[in-house]
Amino acid sequence: MAKKKVAMLTAGGLAPCLSSAVGGLIERYTDIAPDHELIAYRSGYQGVLQGDSIKITPEMREKAYLLHRYGGSPIGNSRVKLTNAADCVKRGLVKEGENPLRVAAERLANDGVSILHTIGGDDTNTTAADLAAYLAANGYDLTVVGLPKTVDNDVVPIRQSLGAWTAAEVGAHFFDNVSNEQTAAPRTLIIHEVMGRHCGWLTAATARAYLKRTRNNEYVDGMMTNAGMKSIDAVYLPETLFDLEEESARLKEIMDRTGHATVFVSEGACLDAIVAEREAAGETVKRDAFGHVKIDTINVGGWFQKQFASLLNAERSLVQKSGYFARSAPANGDDLRLIQSMTDLAVDSALNKVSGVTGHDEGQNGKLRTIEFPRIKGGKAFDTSVKWFGELMDEIGQKYEDA
Repeated sequence: MAKKKVAMLTAGGLAPCLSSAVGGLIERYTDIAPDHELIAYRSGYQGVLQGDSIKITPEMREKAYLLHRYGGSPIGNSRVKLTNAADCVKRGLVKEGENPLRVAAERLANDGVSILHTIGGDDTNTTAADLAAYLAANGYDLTVVGLPKTVDNDVVPIRQSLGAWTAAEVGAHFFDNVSNEQTAAPRTLIIHEVMGRHCGWLTAATARAYLKRTRNNEYVDGMMTNAGMKSIDAVYLPETLFDLEEESARLKEIMDRTGHATVFVSEGACLDAIVAEREAAGETVKRDAFGHVKIDTINVGGWFQKQFASLLNAERSLVQKSGYFARSAPANGDDLRLIQSMTDLAVDSALNKVSGVTGHDEGQNGKLRTIEFPRIKGGKAFDTSVKWFGELMDEIGQKYEDA
């Protein structure tokens, strides 16, 4: 096998898989193609544009297994869209008049890279597809194989994105502690805001994991710390609709009876309505380089707090966000197994010059394969018809309609 130069990068937001995926790629190449040179571009596409890379040394290869123990990205992240020249110029990544795709392509060519692994969400991997297409059109042969990273689990047509299982489990751990705030004051409303711009999968999965985590707890009879305090009273997702008056009345009855109410909210729930409301009031809503609303500036949990606190006659209300806690965690056992299968396939595909994104293809009965770039899209909605979600809502006692 001819010696090749392999590059990798992580991009977008963090997820509990980045460190492990980098480690997995290094381990796989070391096992089956030890002569291939490995580098990592620092801070994603920013590193490509700036020519900032890390050489993977023999010492790094020897200790790559340690990366499975950590969260975050060992090679850094950024959000850079190579087809948004104005943003790249504004950030000082390219000069006025330069085409970022050309700058990145020339960097890869000058560095002698023939295989590029991108670990990120739909934006990261579709940007990689743009880059590969540009290089192909200009006579440069580059194989690009992506790995699907997003805690939202919202990449079409991939059944399960890396890191999402861990984020749900860690988010449940986060709220297990936060739920004890119900004992801090009478008539307390707690809103748990969970990541998920367009997809409610993570919110629903976190709620399910939380109830599973607390279901078999033992309590002292007669004390305020009890099974009721660990309950969930509502789950609101981008894919579901609710009537504010009816829900307020239902939650107020729970508050009157138990002295507290607990709500799980996806950060994308009612997002379009909130953005429209703000823009109608003359406010400029900030967006990122990809045109997405900067969701951390919207504060969806705060909007729900504003709607419900007075209607429930809550004496105390608080919004707690598990996002950064959950997305920065190391991968759990389920994700580690998924990461290994996908990194192994990614390396095998790269060595066979098959470009795409690895994942279980919902268009081919969940088969693990390297999926063609044109089929990769973001914003996959959570399927609320799945059995476990219906069982969750039955346990909560909440009625809902699909949006």
